[in-house]
Amino acid sequence: MENYEPIALEVRLETTLETLWEALTNPTHMRQWYFENIPDFKPEKGFETRFQVQSEERTFTHIWKITEVIPYQKVSYTWRFEEYPGESISLFSMTEKNDTTLLKLESHILKPFPKDIPEFKRESGVAGWDYLIHKNLVAFLRKSKAC
Repeated sequence: MENYEPIALEVRLETTLETLWEALTNPTHMRQWYFENIPDFKPEKGFETRFQVQSEERTFTHIWKITEVIPYQKVSYTWRFEEYPGESISLFSMTEKNDTTLLKLESHILKPFPKDIPEFKRESGVAGWDYLIHKNLVAFLRKSKAC
């Protein structure tokens, strides 16, 4: 079996634990920085949601299932796609220190995705998570702080 190196990001955010938790788990907030077409999200073990993302001529129907929730500390969920084999898991953990909150993200491949699809290449995953966390989430938190 191949060894897939996990994607790992760490960012210290100038926000409270409560605000970060809401950004990561409240679908209204998630639609503003993550995926605009998330129909619903509940930080409850076993909750499942699905939505489509179009990339060029390919459709990716995301299927997320919550695997673990510790409020204000951790949330994780598996990612599958209706159209393709494979599965990954994303783990978000957070800790507050002074006036900042440390967010750690890990994404692990559980079952391999097709190698011939650009969106499933490791570089694409790294770039996607970097964009979502370091650009979108950071901008969302800055904007919400100003409101």
